[in-house]
Amino acid sequence: MPVTSAGLLLYRIDDTGLLELWLVHPGGPYWTGKDTAAWSVPKGEYGPEEEPREVAAREFEEECGFPPPDVPLSLLGRYRQASGKVVSVYSGETDADLRFVSSNTCEIEWPPRSGKRLTIPEVDDARWITFSEAETKLVKGQRPILVALRARLDDVGRRYRTE
Repeated sequence: MPVTSAGLLLYRIDDTGLLELWLVHPGGPYWTGKDTAAWSVPKGEYGPEEEPREVAAREFEEECGFPPPDVPLSLLGRYRQASGKVVSVYSGETDADLRFVSSNTCEIEWPPRSGKRLTIPEVDDARWITFSEAETKLVKGQRPILVALRARLDDVGRRYRTE
């Protein structure tokens, strides 16, 4: 059975119609200085006894430092990553003025295979990123999420621009 993860993609459409996404940048020495194909939807792994939507909200709070806004969420889709992990992504529109606070921490071995342990923030930044920027900033395995979001917005007749 593949590893499962759940994430929350918040988006907003500003007064000019510009579509923006709330994305996170992973912390730690591997990701330092990386921007292209380095950002992600806030997400985390879950087990068979957990509800993915609840995990998505919990992981958002752990990675951003505050609970997600209380907005309707819908399953955007399930996406298989290069690692084989399957990520269930929920989306919701908000007009909240979100600002990154802080992230939980985790422990990694660094440098790899050195036996040394390092405590790092799981996320070192989170912010609104335009849709067109997200097309290159988002990790490659999550880029199909962008196609699905556009299709969803188009299906409901939501007007927006991507740049």
